[in-house]
Amino acid sequence: MPLIQPDQPVTVGFDIGGTNLRAAVVASGAIIEQRSVDTPKDAEQLQRSIVELVEAIREHYNVTGVGLAIAGFLDPACEVVRFAPHLPWRDREVRKELSQALGLPVRLEHDANSAAWGEYRFGAAQGVDNWVLFAVGTGIGATLMDQGEIYRGAFGTAPEFGHLCVVPNGRPCPCGKRGCLERYCSGTALVQTAKEMLEAQPERPSVLRNQGDFSGKAVMQAAREGDALALEVFEDFATWLGRALSIVADVLDPGLIVIGGGVASACDLYMDRAQEVLAQSIVGAGHRPLPQVRCAQLGGDAGMIGVADLAGQ
Repeated sequence: MPLIQPDQPVTVGFDIGGTNLRAAVVASGAIIEQRSVDTPKDAEQLQRSIVELVEAIREHYNVTGVGLAIAGFLDPACEVVRFAPHLPWRDREVRKELSQALGLPVRLEHDANSAAWGEYRFGAAQGVDNWVLFAVGTGIGATLMDQGEIYRGAFGTAPEFGHLCVVPNGRPCPCGKRGCLERYCSGTALVQTAKEMLEAQPERPSVLRNQGDFSGKAVMQAAREGDALALEVFEDFATWLGRALSIVADVLDPGLIVIGGGVASACDLYMDRAQEVLAQSIVGAGHRPLPQVRCAQLGGDAGMIGVADLAGQ
């Protein structure tokens, strides 16, 4: 049952992942209720599931708009989902179709942009109009906020920091290139770096050695428990992150960089070192102001909160 007055306006924000379709009822930046179903693999069924979730929510709430956070490429007007690697939509007018089916305003937004808007309105970036979200998860997502507006670039895909080539002929990336930043600075990179260290030092003890196909979360846990190899993995990660932040600062000169994404939960394991490397690597080191660096505050709900807020505007 609703936790607010039945006639109070709310918006619904969706986080559409490859596994789960999550919907949040949002009012004034607060999540009132969440619902979740498995993400359908068929495009038509995916849209039906979204409509069904919204209609079920409307039985209890006064829904005035719906927002979808999409991990993929949108057109600059945020009308068309051009491509989403984990979703079945291809060059589809998703906003128009869903708006017609629901009889409600619908807003599409890139997932990193959605999270950035959530942090800007209700989280770590409140009151800062020129800043960058650096979202570190399985890969790297990013958003540039310029004068309080999301900067999209000419074709709606800016900025792709994760696929800057930082190591020529380096680790292969699913994007087709080699040596991309996210191959060295992401949750995926934590695993790969740990496996390379284990292979290069077969006699070195580590709790990770007996875990087989471990995850980035396992590397985090091992580091928190004081595992020397896992701590060295985070030292490497922090160095790459600091270099990445210096690139962001050199190109964009933001007043603030917010670290979001799944790896943000381990800020205490790398933030100090990353800021040291940023200070050392930035052009004009020692003779210019450094951007503030903060951890995101809204966690995994930032995208739903942000896109729900955008849907209400």
